[in-house]
Order: sequence, then C-alpha cells, then structure tokens
Amino acid sequence: MLNLHISDETSPLRSVILGIAQDCGPTPHEKDAYDPKSREHISAGTYPREEDMVEEMKEVERVFKKYGIQVFHPDNIKGVNQIFARDIGFVIEDTFIKANILPDRGRELSAIQNVLQQIDPKKIVQFPGEVHVEGGDVMPHGDYIFVGTYRGEDYRDYITARTNPQAVAALQELFPHKIVKSFNLRKSNTDPKNNALHLDCCFQPVGKDKAIIHKNGFLEEQEYQWLVQNFGPENVFELTKEEMYQMNSNIFSISEEVVISDRSFTRLNCWLRKQGITVEEVSYREIAKQEGLLRCSTLPLERQ
Repeated sequence: MLNLHISDETSPLRSVILGIAQDCGPTPHEKDAYDPKSREHISAGTYPREEDMVEEMKEVERVFKKYGIQVFHPDNIKGVNQIFARDIGFVIEDTFIKANILPDRGRELSAIQNVLQQIDPKKIVQFPGEVHVEGGDVMPHGDYIFVGTYRGEDYRDYITARTNPQAVAALQELFPHKIVKSFNLRKSNTDPKNNALHLDCCFQPVGKDKAIIHKNGFLEEQEYQWLVQNFGPENVFELTKEEMYQMNSNIFSISEEVVISDRSFTRLNCWLRKQGITVEEVSYREIAKQEGLLRCSTLPLERQ
C-alpha cells in the first residue's frame, strides 16, 4: 500500500504521479479550448506538437530519477490529453481527494486507478458533484490549506473558474484542524495575461520560507497583501505580468533545497540560487502553451 503524506509544497518528495503526453490527440478546435492560452496558440498555429511535449516530460522524469523519487504514470488513453495530473486529484495529509473536474475530462481520473488501488479506500474522498475543485488551486502549507477560488456570481460563465466556494467549505469540514484560507482569483476566458487559471498560476511557496507571487492574479488586494505579510516582503519574489503569463510561478519543489524550473525563467532562477536553492533546469516551453507547467503536470503522493 502507498503511504500518503503531504503537509506542504516543499518537504522532500518520495513519490509522485507525472502526467503523460503520448497519444494526447489532435490539436483542439478553438471553441473546445479549456483556457485562453491554449486558444491563443491554436489560433496562431503554434499549438504544441506531441513529440515535443513527450520529450519535455522525459526531461522531468530524468530529474526525478536522479533524486531517487518513485514515479507513477496514468494509464494511456488514446486521444486524451493526460499531461496535467494535478487537475485530477491531490493529497492532503494521508487523504487522496479526487477532483471534480470539467465533465469532458472525467476519463483522466479513471486512468490513475493503477495508483488509487494501492491506497487504503478509506483514505480516498470525492466531494459531491456541486463541489468543484482542481488540484492546481489547493496548497497544503503547515497549519493552512491555501485554496484559489472564484466568488463571482458569474462563476458559471468562466470555463477558467475551476474551484468554487463550496470546495472551500468542504475542505474546511474535511480538515477541521486546519485553517482553510481562500483567495479570489482573476478570471478571463479570452485574455491569458489576465487569467489565473489556478492558484499555482500566480503564487507558490518555495524553499523554507519564500514565495513566488503575482499581484494581478488576485482580485482582492487584502488577500494578496496577507500572503506577502505572511511570508515577509523580503522573502517574496514578485512576478511581472509577462512572467506570470510565461508560468514562472508554476515550478515544482523536490525539497526545500531543490526545485525543477524552466530554463527560460532566468530572473527567477537567479533569485532562487541566491536563496541557496539548487535549480534543476528543464525545457517546458511547449507544454506551457496550454497554460500549465511543472506543478500542473505533477501530483505528489508522499513527502517526507
């Protein structure tokens, strides 16, 4: 049986599900895109090729193997994009929560049954259908669970709104000993530079006490300020709008001392190294065209 344990974003990683890019299907039609950045690249004729994305994910797996991390993959479903494993579930403490994702993507969850069958069934939870939640919006952080959401009455108008206030309440009920802190995120169906698809698209803890953040991803100034004060302004790396668009906040921590980051994130990677963090650089430029990056394509199961 797998021993699930996730209490934060940066403790030493032991096991992880890494998505796959094989057989991900043809380029979607613009009208079928799940996010504005994918739509932008479909329109421009620059949507990523499968062979390039497969190679990018192999690079990440090589880094995991280097650090002795156990890597699981979804079973391959032909014609289905299975890159973004984070969307379909997440672990808090010793519990696996199945995400209630966009209905069109339900098959992706069935593809990790090979992993779920190694988990105590009593430790697998799925919320009722009206509770919308995706793993990119959920971050355990010690006594806190940070949750990205969208509180607008027009929630149903946004395909980019993936986690609703009902999910915040459900998580608080499931983990009553935690403080569930929610953040109202900026959403756009059409403008990728003004859309925080998930919380990890505009914020992520890193190292022992640092954070990466982009102010414009948050609709409520005081919620952004709360995070800055919580980590301390001197410990926060502020992203520009272009850096957020390029997904700089969506790196992945192997431990407090090691991160995987895109090699094009030169300003961020320089700052990380100045904090004493080892940066394992990979190329994820093609996968980034679908408004997801390293955190989005990984689903940690156990951290030390």
